[in-house]
Amino acid sequence: MTQAITQQPIGVFDSGIGGLTVVRALLEVLPNENIVYFGDTARVPYGSKSPQVVREYTKDDVKFLLSKNVKMIVVACNTVSSVALDVVQKLAPHMPVCGVIVPGAEEAVRISQTHRIGVIGTVGTITSKAYTQAILREAPDAQVVAKACPLFVPLVEEGWITHAATEMIALEYLFPLLTKKIDTLVLGCTHYPLLKQTITKVTKGMVRLIDSGEATAAVVKSMLIERSLLNTSRQHPNVQFFVSDAPAKFTQIGERFLGRSLGVVKKVSIES
Repeated sequence: MTQAITQQPIGVFDSGIGGLTVVRALLEVLPNENIVYFGDTARVPYGSKSPQVVREYTKDDVKFLLSKNVKMIVVACNTVSSVALDVVQKLAPHMPVCGVIVPGAEEAVRISQTHRIGVIGTVGTITSKAYTQAILREAPDAQVVAKACPLFVPLVEEGWITHAATEMIALEYLFPLLTKKIDTLVLGCTHYPLLKQTITKVTKGMVRLIDSGEATAAVVKSMLIERSLLNTSRQHPNVQFFVSDAPAKFTQIGERFLGRSLGVVKKVSIES
């Protein structure tokens, strides 16, 4: 494998800002990797759009990343992972592609002792039943309880991470799952890891939380090692951020998601 290919960036995309939690996890386990991130902030959210529209948007997102000469594509969007992963694979047939759903589902099955597993996510992700199907493929005996939590995304973006209102809404959403005696909960939206503290409080610490971003980062590392694509260069990694609208807002909120400065965020036009 030539040095040049290993130093090519990992391409990561999401409908907006939430995918930065996946980038954060990638930076922790793959500190040498160059990354190109694209957030489709002009057309966010994807979670409430029809599958057909999401598939069209996905084509634009992938074509943009391919123009940046990436060596791998990570779909840091649960909605795209649930309804359009095949679109990514068709457009990038010769490179590794990783979504967030299968890694999250596999981790949930591995961690759960009772196989009573809860899944929370956007309306699009929950309606697709992608997590439920992925969990049942791993553990046919599992009992899966899924719940859409649409208010979580705006609360996170507003910065109301540990607000009393957020706690009340979390209890309202999670109560039906807790009555089913789940022991594991998949955070099936990239915004939700920011609510870990509140969710832990509401569940009284009795439920194991699965961060799909962390599970995905571990799978991405394995895929790169398997294909001899790991960047072993000692140079400081180059992490670039692109959005389709509102770079200033993305920067302001994004630093909370990433836990560090984003540097320059560039606005680009990607619609075909």
